[in-house]
Amino acid sequence: MTFNLPRTFGIRLAILFVLLNLGGRAVAQQVSFAMLSSEAIPAAPSPAPIEYRPFTLPEASSHHFWDSENTVLFATSAALSGADFYLTRSNLRSGGRELNPVTSMFGSSTAGLALNFAGESVGVVGVSYLFHKTGHHKLERLVSMVNIGSSATAVSFDLAHR
Repeated sequence: MTFNLPRTFGIRLAILFVLLNLGGRAVAQQVSFAMLSSEAIPAAPSPAPIEYRPFTLPEASSHHFWDSENTVLFATSAALSGADFYLTRSNLRSGGRELNPVTSMFGSSTAGLALNFAGESVGVVGVSYLFHKTGHHKLERLVSMVNIGSSATAVSFDLAHR
């Protein structure tokens, strides 16, 4: 009975043997700490005292949440979500299929589909508000921009595949 091992196994075994052999010799070259005198080892520096400073969040309201830029972003996001709802419902009624796995869970009825897209719009405003309250104003606006981009892509895809 003979064992046919792949060629790569033999190469890997040889590399492992060489590494283990060289590793043992490298460890043998270390200086023993027992041979060093205590005068040769410098004393460890004493740690500096830690000054306690309470953490404060950045100013949470450098702008109002419902300023003109957020209003335009939310309105654009809601309009594109509405257009995506309409085109998705139209495509599903004419025999198409939903490619988004989350939306496909709700796509069996018009009410479920409307609930999905309304929840998406409310979620965008909610996450933006969370970022606004924690002082992350760039992320606050980025949430709407990402949703606008994804909804615009979905609308374009739906229009192209009508």
